[in-house]
Amino acid sequence: MKDGKQKEKLLSEEQSVNLFAILKKRFDQNMHRHKAMHWLKIQHKLEASPDKVWSLHEMEQTGGEPDVVLHDHITDHYIFMDCSIESPSGRRSFCYDREALNSRKTNKPENSVLDMISYMGVELLTEHDYYELQAIGSIDMKTSSWLFTPENIRKKGGALFGDKRYGRVFIYHNGAESYCAARSFRALLRI
Repeated sequence: MKDGKQKEKLLSEEQSVNLFAILKKRFDQNMHRHKAMHWLKIQHKLEASPDKVWSLHEMEQTGGEPDVVLHDHITDHYIFMDCSIESPSGRRSFCYDREALNSRKTNKPENSVLDMISYMGVELLTEHDYYELQAIGSIDMKTSSWLFTPENIRKKGGALFGDKRYGRVFIYHNGAESYCAARSFRALLRI
């Protein structure tokens, strides 16, 4: 079963070539997000990590428009984040986690954010990550995105989300079991 899961989380050569073309084009068109970074270095790291390429493909397929936004010089990780202007359209209407999903008696959403994050092999943006992404370019001006929620808030039934209105970033809370058509989540992937 483990081998089967690994096989299904690999892209075909054609899918990889197509994804790399999309990522390189986005990289070239948005140099303000990654000054002093070079695509070939990033591509070599991607080629050495097919599981990460699969995760990037999932980010792309669900509307995240992933792009490189940071380079951690200490760990030598390149950090991709969802850079779509509005929250990724293929990940909307999810409650926060499995506990929240199970607590709903009626009108259950299709999935939860944390289950989807686990399946995709990515991380959920923290408040800090969200502010960093907003500093690169305005996002979520009509939508909102779930954010990683500290345990002390989650234990009380809440979860965090953010958006940008009136030219500033807002971080709010809501019941973790809530969901809406204009709220998704943004992912982060370290390569």
